[in-house]
This record gives sequence, structure tokens and C-alpha cells, in this order.
Amino acid sequence: MIEKLSESLENYLETIAFLKRENKVARVKDISKMLNVKNSSVNIALNVLMDKGFVLHEKYGYVDLTPKGQTIADDIQKKEDLLFLFLHDILGVEKEIALKDACKMEHTISDESLAKLIYFVGLLDKEPVLKRNIQKKTK
Repeated sequence: MIEKLSESLENYLETIAFLKRENKVARVKDISKMLNVKNSSVNIALNVLMDKGFVLHEKYGYVDLTPKGQTIADDIQKKEDLLFLFLHDILGVEKEIALKDACKMEHTISDESLAKLIYFVGLLDKEPVLKRNIQKKTK
């Protein structure tokens, strides 16, 4: 079982994964800029994440995710994508609001609620008429 991380530490993993996808590498200064925190804060968080086995980082070097860290980052991104889809595409929440809300919700949603949401979204994919009716009623 993978331990539960704080929202802040999850955001670091998610940011590292994003930077690696976009830039092929993640640097402390880029993480700092994206999260709007000081380099020293990034280094403290990286030390905690290294101690827990989620990241690899040598002083002044690139930051990388371990397989365990990548798994968590992928899970966080999947949750955020699902929540955004639900809020924006199904409920019709404005894009910027849906992005912000999904980012906040991804850290706190329970496994039970997530499972029910996955089921619900899957059900709507199988029932396009039901999906259109929901979208009409929420706009």
C-alpha cells in the first residue's frame, strides 16, 4: 500500500511529472516557478519525497520520479482529468473554474466517491441521450 501524501507533496509530484512531459527534464528552479514557491521550499519538499522513495535528486541536478513517484503522479493526473471532464464536459462548468476545482478536488476525493464518479461517467458514455439531457439541464 502506498502511503497518503499531503496535498502539497502531491502537487510537487504532479509538477515534476508535468515538467518532464513538457521539457523532458525537471529542475528545482522550474518547479519553484510553477508552484510559486522559493527554491529552498522545493529542496525541503524534494528531501522529504526522496526519503519516502518518490523522487531522485542530486544537488544541482535534475529531478526525476521513481516508479513509485510516477505511479502516484499518474494517479493524481487521472483523477484531475476525470474531475475536469465531469465538471466541464458534463456539468458545463466554465473551463478555468473547472480546472481550478478539479485540481483542488483531486487531493481530497475519497476512493468510494471516485469509484462512483468513474461508474457514473462510464454510464453516461454508454447513454448519450442521458448525457445530453444532463448537459441541457445544467446550462
